[in-house]
Amino acid sequence: KLPSDSFKYLGWCDIEEHDVRGNQLRCPRVREGPSEEELFFRREEHTLKKRKQVTETEKWEKRLQENWENCAELNLSFQDLGDLYQVENFKRILRRLIRVEKLWLVDNSLTDLSAIRLPRCRELNVNKNHFKSFKQLPKIPQIQHLSLAENNIMTLSGISDFRHTPLESLILKRNPCEFQERYRQLVFSSLPNLKMLDGIPKLPEDCSPPDIRFFYKMCTIL
Repeated sequence: KLPSDSFKYLGWCDIEEHDVRGNQLRCPRVREGPSEEELFFRREEHTLKKRKQVTETEKWEKRLQENWENCAELNLSFQDLGDLYQVENFKRILRRLIRVEKLWLVDNSLTDLSAIRLPRCRELNVNKNHFKSFKQLPKIPQIQHLSLAENNIMTLSGISDFRHTPLESLILKRNPCEFQERYRQLVFSSLPNLKMLDGIPKLPEDCSPPDIRFFYKMCTIL
């Protein structure tokens, strides 16, 4: 075993004798370690220190050390949220990100963040998750750049909720909705202020009337 073996399931905040705060980190590990029961079945119960009773003072000190409220740029990708309690702890942290402007949540198996509000977030990357609808995204009133590649968004229903945001760039690559007929035209008609979709700037044909575009796409079989 390596000397660091006893620390492999600890979050940065649980390591003693340091004064690093959450807003000083860019890619912190926030996933909580496995439960004692799971470690027992893995025969790794020795790796988790016995949990002691946490006082209110210690809870407050941990909250101050995490300091999520002052994070402006944060990468919480690849957290491997394998259990429900880990997902709940993850959402607890997201609820505290009241000042974050750039946030990456890539490949976390997320399904629903509709109860989360990120009031200052301008750039959000939630690629490679399990979102099925725009309604499952967090509230992001100041969003400018949103990346949703490789999710499972079936339709464009709910996309108009972003109509009154400053959204300029949207990525929906490798979602089922990408194969919807007149996909680009429908997106730009729902979001008039959008400038770029899937890395391609808004083109004149993206703004053409539906009947004209449909005419050009018709195929007559004799």
